Amino acid sequence: MSRKCAITGKGPMVGNNVSHANNKTKRRFMPNLRTVRVMLEDGTTRKIRVAASTLRTMKKQSK
Repeated sequence: MSRKCAITGKGPMVGNNVSHANNKTKRRFMPNLRTVRVMLEDGTTRKIRVAASTLRTMKKQSK
């Protein structure tokens, strides 16, 4: 299972760890994925992995 949001497609980003001595080493920023149950049109439920930021946006849109 990939580390991607099922709705937005948000995945890992790359960057640098920067030490106090300004040494740079590669690192990855992982998305904050949550497993959520979603009701489909035919009435069945399915678990999908969604980013927490996406859930927040969805909650905001439903108001």
